[in-house]
Amino acid sequence: MRRLAISAILLAAAGLTACKPEAPRPPAGGQSALDIMEKVAVAANSCWFKSADPAFKTYQLSPELSSFSGRPRILFVRKGSRDDRPVLVVQAEGKPPRLDAFGPLLNEDLAPRIRQDVVRWANGQKSC
Repeated sequence: MRRLAISAILLAAAGLTACKPEAPRPPAGGQSALDIMEKVAVAANSCWFKSADPAFKTYQLSPELSSFSGRPRILFVRKGSRDDRPVLVVQAEGKPPRLDAFGPLLNEDLAPRIRQDVVRWANGQKSC
C-alpha cells in the first residue's frame, strides 16, 4: 500500500498522468534503469552525503547498481546501527525505466525533499 502511494506521489511530482500509478520517466530516450540510477546515486552522494547535509548525517548510502535482477538501486541505512535493514530504497526497473522509492524514511518529514530531489536527478538535472 505504501509503495503504491509513493509511486503516485512521484508521478504527481513529475507532472505526469497515466492510467496506473507509475513513476516518472526521464525524457531522454534509450536510457536504461542503470543509467537512471547512476545519475540518482551520483547526485545523492554529492548533494546529501559529501556536502555533509545535516538532514542525512545519520544515514549511509549503499549503492547496489550491479543488479542481476534488472533493478539497480540505492539503499539508505542508519549509520553505525547494528540493524542494517534499509530505511529507504530507490530503484529503477523496466524499459522504459520506472522509478520507485519505498521505506520508512518516506514517512518522515524528509520525504517530500527526497521525492523532489530523486525525480529531478532522474530527469537529468544535477542541481542540489
